[in-house]
Amino acid sequence: MAQLEKDPRDKDFKRSWVNSSVFLFYLQVFCIMAFVLGGCYSLYTQRYKGKPKVEVPSNTLYTPQYK
Repeated sequence: MAQLEKDPRDKDFKRSWVNSSVFLFYLQVFCIMAFVLGGCYSLYTQRYKGKPKVEVPSNTLYTPQYK
């Protein structure tokens, strides 16, 4: 018996919606994950470093002290 030859167009991205939908799904997941991880990394590198020691003039306090 001769083997049935498959049509090579079945593997084409434009014709096979199953292969193309799987590829597009994983591409979408990868793009979303890259965007989220990039945003998290950006927030991590620009995070708040802590409370700085700020000199407050005595005349601007709630109860100001005048000289």
